[in-house]
Amino acid sequence: MDRIAPALPSFAVRAAGFARACVSGPVNIGITVAVIALLAWAVPPFVQWAVIDATFSGNAQACRAAGGACWAFIREKFWFSVFGLYPYEERWRPALMLVMLVALVVVSTFRQFWNRNLLIAWAVAAPAMLLLMAGGVLGLTPVATRLWGGMAVSGLIAVFGLATGYPLAILLALGRRSDLPLVRWFSTALIEVVRGVPLISLLFMAAIMLPLFLPQGVSLDRLVRIILAYTIFSAAYMAEVIRGGLQAMPRGQYEAAEAIGLSYGQRMRLVILPQALTITIPAQVNTFIGLFKDTTLVVVIGVFDFFTTLRAALGDPQWLGFPTEAYLYAAFVYFVLCFTMSRYSMRLEKSFKPEGAR
Repeated sequence: MDRIAPALPSFAVRAAGFARACVSGPVNIGITVAVIALLAWAVPPFVQWAVIDATFSGNAQACRAAGGACWAFIREKFWFSVFGLYPYEERWRPALMLVMLVALVVVSTFRQFWNRNLLIAWAVAAPAMLLLMAGGVLGLTPVATRLWGGMAVSGLIAVFGLATGYPLAILLALGRRSDLPLVRWFSTALIEVVRGVPLISLLFMAAIMLPLFLPQGVSLDRLVRIILAYTIFSAAYMAEVIRGGLQAMPRGQYEAAEAIGLSYGQRMRLVILPQALTITIPAQVNTFIGLFKDTTLVVVIGVFDFFTTLRAALGDPQWLGFPTEAYLYAAFVYFVLCFTMSRYSMRLEKSFKPEGAR
């Protein structure tokens, strides 16, 4: 059997191992039977409702007559969930912004592009995307941020907040371990204060209190203030993850880097941080996923993100009574995005492992 197994495709080997594990003892057999029974009880009715009796096109009356899932509601409100209240004739702008955002994120996932040119691309594209959405330049019609919404807003907040929060998190993690008391105290205080309050409170402070502290005549757009609050919040949580990686590094790594004459900045940049960030990839991605889902909280200050637009769509008098479909659609979108991040982190972690490491 051992001679045959290596010749089998890896999927077949894993499937055979899974099947053996399911019947490898009384406890596993009992769990397997219970799971099969649960699936047999739950899956057929769900398939009947979600597929066989479902309505994929038409109006609300057709959905109610069919009695199954009303995916026609999702079809009707799909673009609203992507663009929100953005003017219909100008929707090409958030569509182009999303294409640019996704393209940059995809390119950033490949290690061969991790260089200065990628940073320049982000530095140029970020204000370009915001100007494209806001308008008022190059003949573009101005569109107030209160009309922005849907997946476009969720993408902007999540990507910009996490992208700007990550380098700040590294600085805070290093600052909390600094030998300079003032730097260490400031970093510790910022991390503990931000982690000690809910994100909602930071969003309220950014939306309501921050304008009171700005000089007269100076104002920041509400969405910019939200991204700023989200950046600080994500940086505080990520800083502790990164600090854990720094503390996990053997003392010999620090001493060896110092022994060959590297400065503090060189030791951190060339020796310590690459290893610390690598060993904390699972924890970092777990934090990323949690922070990404927290973007739904921006509704408390009147910003319509993806989830909020779906809830608003449920108030349409012509499409009342289909919350299950809306929430399943939202859950599916969030699951796909979060699962993609999880799979990418596994691939990235594997690529950093030395040859032969498990």
